[in-house]
Amino acid sequence: MIDRPHAFLKRLEQQALWLACYTIHNANHLRDKDEVKVGGHQASSASLVSIMTALYFHTLRAEDRVAVKPHAGPVFHAIQYIMGNQTRDKLENFRGLGGAQSYPSRTKDIDDVDFSTGSVGLGVAITAFAAMIQDYVAAKVWGKAIPQGRMIALAGDAELDEGNIYECLQEGWKHDLRNTWWIIDYNRQSLDGVVRETLWQRIESIFKAFGWEVVILKYGSLQKAAFSEPGGEALRAWIDACPNQLYSALTFQGGAAWRRRLMDDLGDQGPVSDLLARRSDDELADLMNNLGGHCLESLTDAFDSIDHDRPTVFLAYTIKGWGTPLAGHKDNHAGLMTKEQMTEFQQRIGVAPGEEWAPLSIAGNGPEMRDFLKEVPFFRKGPRRYQGRRISTPGPVRLEDRLLSTQAGFGKILDGLAKSRHPLADRIVTTAPDVTVSTNLGPWVNSRGLFGRAHQADTFRDERIPSTQKWHFAPEGQHIELGIAEMNLFLLLAAAGLSHSLFGERLLPIGTVYDPFIARGLDALNYACYQDARFMIVGTPSGITLAPEGGAHQSIGTPLIGMSQDGLASFEPAFLDELSTIMDWSFDYMQRDGEGMPDEKTWLRDETGGSVYLRLTTRPLEQPNWRDSDRFRSEVISGGYWLRPPGPNAEVVLVYQGCIAPEVIKAAGLIGEARRDIGVLAVTSADRLNAGWTAAQRARARGHAGAKSHVEQLIGDLPAHCTLVTVIDGHPATLAWLGGVAGHRTVPLGVEHFGQTGRVADLYRHFGIDTQSIVKLASRLSSGKLVSDLLLFP
Repeated sequence: MIDRPHAFLKRLEQQALWLACYTIHNANHLRDKDEVKVGGHQASSASLVSIMTALYFHTLRAEDRVAVKPHAGPVFHAIQYIMGNQTRDKLENFRGLGGAQSYPSRTKDIDDVDFSTGSVGLGVAITAFAAMIQDYVAAKVWGKAIPQGRMIALAGDAELDEGNIYECLQEGWKHDLRNTWWIIDYNRQSLDGVVRETLWQRIESIFKAFGWEVVILKYGSLQKAAFSEPGGEALRAWIDACPNQLYSALTFQGGAAWRRRLMDDLGDQGPVSDLLARRSDDELADLMNNLGGHCLESLTDAFDSIDHDRPTVFLAYTIKGWGTPLAGHKDNHAGLMTKEQMTEFQQRIGVAPGEEWAPLSIAGNGPEMRDFLKEVPFFRKGPRRYQGRRISTPGPVRLEDRLLSTQAGFGKILDGLAKSRHPLADRIVTTAPDVTVSTNLGPWVNSRGLFGRAHQADTFRDERIPSTQKWHFAPEGQHIELGIAEMNLFLLLAAAGLSHSLFGERLLPIGTVYDPFIARGLDALNYACYQDARFMIVGTPSGITLAPEGGAHQSIGTPLIGMSQDGLASFEPAFLDELSTIMDWSFDYMQRDGEGMPDEKTWLRDETGGSVYLRLTTRPLEQPNWRDSDRFRSEVISGGYWLRPPGPNAEVVLVYQGCIAPEVIKAAGLIGEARRDIGVLAVTSADRLNAGWTAAQRARARGHAGAKSHVEQLIGDLPAHCTLVTVIDGHPATLAWLGGVAGHRTVPLGVEHFGQTGRVADLYRHFGIDTQSIVKLASRLSSGKLVSDLLLFP
């Protein structure tokens, strides 16, 4: 029976501190490196080491999930190394290729990372949305068995400058947030200096305003004991009044400096002088450095005292660089201990030469310590990654509309799934930043309801006021209503898209947003993809087709975002059968968990799966007869197909993506009167075509001579003199690269500048992507014309 838990925690704290600092030191001073500084954050790691020790070795349970402050990544790796979940090779190669990552990563690290961090503030906010998703899953019949854990964020005080944190606070208040802890490493320093005085008061008032409990951990047990001595109240008053910069500077200078300053300020007060005199310089430094965030007893008591599920923020006073020669210096954020400082630190902390990488060189590897570690609750059950059950897809939903937009078709497909009662529909959860109805989620919501932990009636319905929408909240609802902040949208999608791994129950999240405002949440979108979260984001309406709304509501560069964003397969269908095929494929793609071997047909990494981006439109298009062949479906998913196959002597091929289809099809008919071999290539995904092409090139470079991508199969046999005219309601660079596939001259048409209000036809004419502009351009095409000349049409 272990009766000295804090003694073990203290040794483990020192062990984690040493390993974190030495890992960074080895990367910068001992191993071979290039001319670029490797970096690391010894001081930022040190300020959080006590908090992380108390959490991981005492407080946490297996069902808890933690987002670690990015700059404390080395401490996280050290703790995992102590527990056997990280390797020495990875630590020795910290920040190197294949080594432990600079910031904890779900996808790049081998240790048990719950949430990737690194994009400052996002790792904090996602824990609130993970708590909401935990509640969502637990409210369902199939999710009631999941254990309820706490979603915990370890945040730096400077991270609180990030606006997404405050957007998240408001959303959490609206959704009755619970089971969420944020622990603020209040070291009162940032990258460039020292934080403003009384920031803690602002933090406290903001969190209380949103219904959070606030726990301030300012004093450690040594300080509390000193305060009870004669003169202690005066010492406490001095500490409370001491400016942040002065406290940091005295910490860096050490015990003698503390004594001089305290004696100057308090030395004539009798009892205070005696209190100081009873302590050596080292003891006085230990006393003044014994803030609440570095006192294991204070930390564990505070964590153990929380007996409710209300959101709680702990404001833990710490010292940046605590326990190291860097402690307190305002330049220590990216500072590194020198070799001489590290040698002195090693001697002081008690690591024998040759034992630098020993997991328990300080903590001790005796039977009591081993027994203690075996019983640590957080690690006792082993790895905490789950795999949710895959759910089969029902096949494409067939729509019979003859004139409809892809946005309206998206809503009809979801409504069809809702009414089908297929098991897949039960796992869909939708969300939108205050644009639920205007992005055609209304029918789905009417059928499946809004999610709320408690029932909330639809007052308009109860009062018998006619309305097309049914806004009744209930635990069984499947739409999560969000405010207008797009960052929150993508953070919620990230959390929901990790449900299978975090909670063992798979969700199929779908979010809708006005396409131009994809960019407003781009950091959080990138963060979600980096974590390998699985979701569908629908950007609609897109392009300049929302013409009367003006330039602010017209998207230009979003197709390029879809192409460049890793982990996101981007599509822009023109017709309903394409859209339905893509959505059915997407529901399967979002559930794939392969190891990343290229698919032999398209040379894409389809076995691994990922998230999906659909760029849709409000522009109604005349629909072709429903196409349902295996080849059609395969080509739609691969990225394109011949709507009008070219003849053997084709001089011009028109290539389009998205809702510009009618202009291109009509232009092809007019051009075809003079050039019969003209072809029309329908691109459903420039992203998939491009990814397949570059992957095939890499495969050929590795010796796979027969590797041929889908786009090479489509246009590789076109005559050399053929010109590609590409057209898109978006940036022309989206399709301009097609000329590089087989060396064909290419004239890219699209939108490069902000639009303005007007009719769609007016704006298409203004940007030269209307039918007549395409026809005029094609009529000027000849082998002697330069591409630059061809663009100078009236």
